[in-house]
Amino acid sequence: MTIIAIVSQKGGSGKTTLSVNLAAAAEASGAVALIIDTDPQATASQWGAWRADRAPEVIDSAPPRIQSKVEVAQRQGATFIVIDTPPHADSAASRAVEVADLVLIPCRPSAFDLAAIKTTVSLVRLFNKPAFVVFTAGPPHAPRMYEDANELVTGFGIECCPIILPDRAGYRHASAAGASVLEYEPEGKAASEITALHMWTIAHVNMSTSALEGV
Repeated sequence: MTIIAIVSQKGGSGKTTLSVNLAAAAEASGAVALIIDTDPQATASQWGAWRADRAPEVIDSAPPRIQSKVEVAQRQGATFIVIDTPPHADSAASRAVEVADLVLIPCRPSAFDLAAIKTTVSLVRLFNKPAFVVFTAGPPHAPRMYEDANELVTGFGIECCPIILPDRAGYRHASAAGASVLEYEPEGKAASEITALHMWTIAHVNMSTSALEGV
């Protein structure tokens, strides 16, 4: 089972959009995906309600119950779990990072957003978990901006995911329809980018697991 924590102390970074679409990409690849929504705003849960019985399933959880919900999900056959966390909630973020195989930190490529990830980086270091910043909601064609942002993030002592998720109208249209971008526009750029991110995520988790087993 693969567990991905989506964590950022900054609001508006795209955590829920990343969570639901990454889980949907996992489901489309043949995994049994589950989203654990720990945000009191329950945006992911609302998305799940709009979908009725369509996978992936979304359940909510108070921070202290994350571990037990993961264990129940594993017994029930889940193979890919995404934990969506709220901003400015150290308890939820801490519990999510603690159980995760990999932490993804969504971040807009702007000065204020980049500065805000320092707190999240400190949290990840506390638990010694592999983590990557995923640039989200920036311009689709701004290579210099992403290069500068990458350099700044590297200076914080954390790496950037090579897959960028720029601002795409497809995310907004899909969410409003209770769909993922893969369902709403399967041949679109957003669907291609999310699929690539899912494949990279799986490859990285497998690589990290193999490295640990070799220790």
